[in-house]
Amino acid sequence: MKKCLLLIILLNFQGVVAQGNDSLITISFENTNLKTVLLQIEERTNYNFYFQDSWLEEYKKISGDYEDVPVEVVLNDIFKNTIVNFYIINESDIVLTLNNVIHDTLPDGFFGKKGVNNFSSEMPNDENISAVFTAVPKSSTARIETVRIGKAIRNNSNKKFKLLGHIINRQSNKPISNSIIVVNGKDVGVETDNNGFYEVELTKGSNLIEVNAMGMENVKKRVILYNNGRLNFSLNESVEQLDEVILEAEVNKNVEEVVTKTEINVQTSKNIPLALGERDVLKVATTLPGITTAGEGASGYNVRGGKSDQNLILLDDAVIYNPQHFFGIFSALNPFALGDVSIYKNGIPAEYGGRLSSVFDLTTKNASVDKFRGEGSIGPITGNLLIETPILKEKSGLMLGGRGVYANWVLKSLDEESLKDSEASFYDVIAKYNHQINDNSKIEAMGYWSRDDFRITSDSLYVYGNRALSLRWHHRFNDKNTGKFVFTNSRYDFDIEFDGETNNDFDLGYSIDETELKFQFKHLYNKHIKFDYGLSGKLYVVNPGSIKPKGPESIIDPVEIQKERGLESAVFLSGNIALTDKITLDAGIRYSMFNALGEGSQNVYEDGAPRGEGTVIETLNFDKNEVIETYGGPEFRISGRYLLDEDLSVKAAYNKTYQYIHTLSNNTIASPIDTWKLSDLNIKPQSSQQYSLGVYKNFDNAAYEISLEGFYKRSNNSIDFKTGAEVLLNENIETVILQGKGKAYGVEFLFKKQSGRFNGWLGYTYSRSFIQLDSPFREEQVNNGDFFPSNFDKPHDFSLVANYKLTKRFSLSTNLVYQTGRPVTFPVGNFVFNGAEYPVFSDRNKFRIPDFYRLDIGINIEGNHKRKKLAHSFWTISVYNVLGRDNPFSVFFVTENGEVKGLKSSIFSVPVPSITYNFKF
Repeated sequence: MKKCLLLIILLNFQGVVAQGNDSLITISFENTNLKTVLLQIEERTNYNFYFQDSWLEEYKKISGDYEDVPVEVVLNDIFKNTIVNFYIINESDIVLTLNNVIHDTLPDGFFGKKGVNNFSSEMPNDENISAVFTAVPKSSTARIETVRIGKAIRNNSNKKFKLLGHIINRQSNKPISNSIIVVNGKDVGVETDNNGFYEVELTKGSNLIEVNAMGMENVKKRVILYNNGRLNFSLNESVEQLDEVILEAEVNKNVEEVVTKTEINVQTSKNIPLALGERDVLKVATTLPGITTAGEGASGYNVRGGKSDQNLILLDDAVIYNPQHFFGIFSALNPFALGDVSIYKNGIPAEYGGRLSSVFDLTTKNASVDKFRGEGSIGPITGNLLIETPILKEKSGLMLGGRGVYANWVLKSLDEESLKDSEASFYDVIAKYNHQINDNSKIEAMGYWSRDDFRITSDSLYVYGNRALSLRWHHRFNDKNTGKFVFTNSRYDFDIEFDGETNNDFDLGYSIDETELKFQFKHLYNKHIKFDYGLSGKLYVVNPGSIKPKGPESIIDPVEIQKERGLESAVFLSGNIALTDKITLDAGIRYSMFNALGEGSQNVYEDGAPRGEGTVIETLNFDKNEVIETYGGPEFRISGRYLLDEDLSVKAAYNKTYQYIHTLSNNTIASPIDTWKLSDLNIKPQSSQQYSLGVYKNFDNAAYEISLEGFYKRSNNSIDFKTGAEVLLNENIETVILQGKGKAYGVEFLFKKQSGRFNGWLGYTYSRSFIQLDSPFREEQVNNGDFFPSNFDKPHDFSLVANYKLTKRFSLSTNLVYQTGRPVTFPVGNFVFNGAEYPVFSDRNKFRIPDFYRLDIGINIEGNHKRKKLAHSFWTISVYNVLGRDNPFSVFFVTENGEVKGLKSSIFSVPVPSITYNFKF
């Protein structure tokens, strides 16, 4: 076998007849590399091949079976799916070329005369000739990489071809959406989609491609295009000033997008002073309009007047039931592991379901595939470390992160004697593996664990934790179709151990486990119409609780509530349709269905009577997997946007949603020991309809953003409880549950400044949330069946987050929060029984606790900006609640020594200073 430069061959052949050999060959091969196949052909014929070995290295599995066929037929087949062409010289030599075709005749008109030859059909005019033979201009001063794409085909008269590919961040290995591909120096180009894919039509021959993306270094390549092909880009992060083209691409995103979502920048969240210096993106979310909590230190979030259980919190598509440590003071999600944080509170896409109020869609960042990286922090009571390491260079990487608390020494050092034996500890661990199989496929596997242990009194130990597993396969089928296949498993559990001085020691436990399989597809019909469709199935297994005696002397009777199982399934279809340049609709439908499954028993109650032990007329028993009850219906999701100007739009949305799972708690605020209950024969699913209308405006090239949006929401079968209801370990929980109507409405205002030395945002929400619990039976009525404020109804909510950059390394930040006090039920009278005084309470939630306000300040110190150093550092010095405001966490009343006393509890009633060291390498 010989190797030779193409130029030498072309200079030494004369009078040849190309592509005309009639030699026949019989040959068979299976999963053989291309070079070996060519060597076999040489052995069985008189031909010699001329090529470079590197041209054939990627073609390692070639199969074929031929009998008495011309050599040219075999070559056409084996080179069909490659970029290799061949040219036969006489009857002895075959020259291989990459991409291009060797022509042995000139096109018509080459010398000013018409003629007929093989070249004319492929290149009918002089314009195409210049396109093919144009290489890198000699006048180019910058060194630009030249790449050749596609395979030239004889007699192909197309003047333009498609170039498509994928653009990723080299450091994070994540796709870059909304990046701009500029062609041949023009001011306009195409834009990558949400998954980083692009498609552009180019002229045959030489094209100068420039890729611009916000926060990334620009890349230029000269592409010589022979046919349709693929070219991927991997961009490096940059701290350079943004190019004008990039600004134009991102400048009006908030105005132009149809489905409005709140996005939180994980990196910039480090500048916001929070409790004990701990970075928390979910706490940052509560400074934005429409998102709040029931109180400081409360677990859960209330979005647009909804309960905390009405939020779907996803981590790489896996549900997180309790995303907080230590009763809401710390986030249970490692901020260093997070990549994107998106929150949908109106216009929820059809792919999401199962909750009424919002979706918190959090995705972890991909591990580095090029070099070892790490990030960590050391705070007053917590430590955090996350590392990334390549597994296969440029293909796969592994991320490992862990965080823990060392707060016990703080509790033991306090002067308060009652806290000497207290404990408070937690940890969370996260791991992720990402692997780029090829240009069209990648897999991501994520595992997350968290655990909390705390003991406020010496006799009780509380333990609760999350587990989440996620396996996702992303695949691009062709230029128009992509898919995502998801398998997830989530678990939440808690355990209470009581070990007192008497013989009533016990161990109480609860758990919920869910497993989901989801298939999601995207279809690009054309540049104006896109479809999103798929189906999902989710299996719930709930252990509603059990209590067991602890120790042989315990007098506690064991109780175990029967397990619950349920299957939630859904199909969905949505389309994003650009009706005109100004009007775009995103319309979808999701049909969900829930099957409550056995085994188990369900009580049937007498019609026309309140539910209770005395009104049970029958108990139905169900076998394992037998359907107890079926619920379901269509969920419509419609969003629309009208562009009044390029920086001004009006948006409207309508959502209908169902929720088949509920929390059981008669506390005012959510807590780690709240239990989840599936819908069944007696408890119906919740449903909601929400309408919203908003105006979005940008100023000064999007340096300033302003939005004003109103919403109105109605709900059915909202969950609440009878006064004094016993919720935990209640075998007939439906006898204390009340289901009624709800309504919420409000207006949200947001002003944001994104650039300059002074930046931040100001948010204000006026909203009301009410519930109605009406029934023909007095014992199932609350407040005479009238609407009354919900536990989390707080009309006024004001937040100011500001950051001022003194220098490139030093900045000041502040966080100011004001909220109306939440509703509470107060005693309005008293009565005396057996010599003791007892309170008479008002209507439920008739009064309010004092208003809440808090001011935090912080100083942020960046390390020096030298590129070559072991680690880059960032210091945060902050004071939480700098004014020392004694904000009430709860107000409650007790009877002591025959007198009614009102008590108030607070979480942080004094200024809390902290200093945190962050490092990145």
